[in-house]
Amino acid sequence: MSQLVETLAFQMKAAKLPVPAREHRFHPERRWRFDLAFVEQKFAIEVDGGTWINGRHSRGTGYEKDCEKVAEAIALGWRVLRVTGGMVKSGKALEYAERILRGE
Repeated sequence: MSQLVETLAFQMKAAKLPVPAREHRFHPERRWRFDLAFVEQKFAIEVDGGTWINGRHSRGTGYEKDCEKVAEAIALGWRVLRVTGGMVKSGKALEYAERILRGE
């Protein structure tokens, strides 16, 4: 589990949000997993690290695979929030998660 995911999970706990499942496998055939998942609500959060250092999520192949994963998740009825490390550090990812979980 990445430090960014751990940071967001800690922020959510401090905000008294429900505890998400970690590394939740959502697809019946593929081995895809969500970083954080609220299974009952079918809401997932994916933290994309390395966006400014040519990391996996910002290179062509990685980005394309991420899009396929999210598209499959949406086709299965999931809502997926993708956030960057900067959004986790600034608290913006937590703000979005709170709004979504609280139905705002």
